[in-house]
Amino acid sequence: MQLFRVLTAILTSVILLFSSSPALAAPVAVLPGLQGVFTGTAPTDIGIHDAQLSDCPDSPNCVSSTASDDEHYIAPIEYTTEPAAVRDMLVAVLNNQPRTEIIEQTDDYVRVEFTSRLMGFVDDAEFYFLPDGKTVAMRSAARLGESDLGVNRRRLEQFRLALQSLGA
Repeated sequence: MQLFRVLTAILTSVILLFSSSPALAAPVAVLPGLQGVFTGTAPTDIGIHDAQLSDCPDSPNCVSSTASDDEHYIAPIEYTTEPAAVRDMLVAVLNNQPRTEIIEQTDDYVRVEFTSRLMGFVDDAEFYFLPDGKTVAMRSAARLGESDLGVNRRRLEQFRLALQSLGA
């Protein structure tokens, strides 16, 4: 009976999520009873090491501009304005994203946690403003699971487009 209730809640939430009615398509936080189940543990091995971001694990749920293989590689963000202005634009874009929390921010580094709407999965993203003054290295990885269905790659590409449209 408990399993039936959980499955009914999941099915109802999926139907509401993909409904075309604006009243029914309001963001769902996390399904009842699943709060914290899929958050995972915050990684301790990310950040800047030897002037670059950490490598991706072998699983396909990570992308990084410092990866050496095609599966994990994503191009860094190139910019032409002042680094501080680009960082401020990036922080503004991040602060405008639902279920997003900036965990750490310095002059050359921003670490963010994104929480998925339906199941509460947490992804960790990092942005490192390289000393060259024109490049942002980036990395994003799911904490749990094997595949993220391309979510991390699409999210970082959206941030690239947002910064380009803001004139970075």
